[in-house]
Amino acid sequence: MKDFFKHVKGDAFGGITAGIVALPLALAFGVSSGLGPSAGLYGAIFISFFAALFGGTNTQISGPTAPMTAVSMVVIAGIIAANDGSVEKALPAILTVFLLAGLIQIGLGAIGLGKYIRYIPYPVVSGFMTAIGVIILVTQILPAVGYYPKEDIDLVGQFKPLAEELILENILKEEAGEGILVLENFEETIRRAKLTTEDDIGKESQTLAKSASSGVLGTIKVLPRALKNINWLELILALSTIFIVYGFKRVTSKIPSALVALIVVSGVAYGFGLDYRPIEEIPSGLPLPHIEIFTGFSLASLTPYIFTAITLALLGAIDSLLTSVVADNMTKTKHKPNKELVGQGIGNSIGAIFGGLPGAGATIRTVVNINSGGKTRLSGMIAGVLLLVILLALGPVASEIPAAVLAGILITVGIGVMDYKGLKAIPALPKDISFGPIKLSSEVLIMLVVLVLSTFWNLVYAVGIGLVIASLMFMKKIGDLTAERSDVKSLKEETWADEGGFPSSLREEVFIKHVKGPLFFGSTSDFQALTSQIPKTAKIVIIRLGRMQYMDQSGLYAMEDMLQELKMDNIQVLFVGLLKQPRYMMERIDIIPDFIPTEHIFKDFKTCLQWVRSNVKDVH
Repeated sequence: MKDFFKHVKGDAFGGITAGIVALPLALAFGVSSGLGPSAGLYGAIFISFFAALFGGTNTQISGPTAPMTAVSMVVIAGIIAANDGSVEKALPAILTVFLLAGLIQIGLGAIGLGKYIRYIPYPVVSGFMTAIGVIILVTQILPAVGYYPKEDIDLVGQFKPLAEELILENILKEEAGEGILVLENFEETIRRAKLTTEDDIGKESQTLAKSASSGVLGTIKVLPRALKNINWLELILALSTIFIVYGFKRVTSKIPSALVALIVVSGVAYGFGLDYRPIEEIPSGLPLPHIEIFTGFSLASLTPYIFTAITLALLGAIDSLLTSVVADNMTKTKHKPNKELVGQGIGNSIGAIFGGLPGAGATIRTVVNINSGGKTRLSGMIAGVLLLVILLALGPVASEIPAAVLAGILITVGIGVMDYKGLKAIPALPKDISFGPIKLSSEVLIMLVVLVLSTFWNLVYAVGIGLVIASLMFMKKIGDLTAERSDVKSLKEETWADEGGFPSSLREEVFIKHVKGPLFFGSTSDFQALTSQIPKTAKIVIIRLGRMQYMDQSGLYAMEDMLQELKMDNIQVLFVGLLKQPRYMMERIDIIPDFIPTEHIFKDFKTCLQWVRSNVKDVH
């Protein structure tokens, strides 16, 4: 902390510039998430300030990011749907999940897992990032053309029968909970049903229409209706925004093009009094803590989302630490990964308490900060303070921003966040697996599985499935490579240097097996074939184990099965050069001494040979 204020000028410029860059993105991510622009702004304020204050990367600028927002959308939509479409009712549960994700990040940092995050396979990250881009791009088409499903009277009308069914179902559930549901008499049910108004049915129908039109699949389903009902003013505003975002970059990169697009297009729309759709109103004044997170806490309502909170925490950790590596490369410094996770967790936890979206280290904002002179964590704190000042001073003005402008900005974010490096590498990667006549790279397969499942099904489960497939394929490759070195050969095929003096007269009676390399799940099939190689004349099997450094549980049981077969055939087994770890494993399940007495375990082949000469007779 002694040089905390050493680079005040550079930190001030870096923090202010990064804060300005963060403003349009924070608003856009907030709107996209379903919680409104204020949630994005609150998240940017608190995460930026506290992640910088407590984090382990001096120049990191944190806040809501595209991947974190995409996963948050899933959480938000699910909890809102479970609360009759009411954001107000769902908010405590949503923020509790975000708070839990922050606490998990603190835990990950505290137990020192930060250094292991880098072992997440690249194909999983690549498929996920590309899916994030596709999701953002597709889901912003509807607001970009000015189509809002819950306002489409014909579409909402299609959900009226289902809405009535759900309302009746809820009435029956309430009665069952109160213990007054009587199947012989539905008078109370009828009375409560009569209290349901057309407005209630209409609101439920709107909620269903909005839910059915959310996500990539929902957007695709209603896209034909959207294209028939284009609001041309909204579309022009969105296209103008996209044009300025890309066009202004050609003029200069010193001024954030997204901010220029936001100011110019919003200014024109507001100045000329155009009949556009503004974003939700941003509350004025300081953000207030949501105490109901704690007062209304319910473990039962949180349990279904624990895995999602873990995913959010891990995703935020990966996102942040990758940005930290970028910052290290630019500043020639070294970040502290575990401290960074603790800082991000504190930022996300405090942000959640104040109603903010979860976030992570943001690469673009961090790069802007460094290029503008940011040197210490003060720059990230200044960025957060600047956003708070903008909220307090310009909240009412920001509420007049057209929704289509933020949709246009998010479309450019979606295009930019895709992993083009991974996509370009697809033709060049070696095709190491085959499905019938089709050959494919295992890396590409993992990426495509994560991409497709994330886009059309569930982001959280897609990452989990991708990690499982990647782990299985890795184990298969390592198993194949190691099994190549773990040979199963008889004395006739290979003779080790110290076996030259073995009596030729006893070669029919004694079979020698050489095990080279670990005996584990990838090599057990070859090992189990041993009994078929033993000549029928053999009465003694010598197993050379001096080069078998490791044995896993699969190898242990393969050894036990093989020894059991040999014992049934009245064949004695001698071990030579048994190492410490395999011996420990075999002693745990009594292979030693039940199958192999200690006197049949020899330190070297010379000692074993002496035993053979004394105890084995030439019969054949």
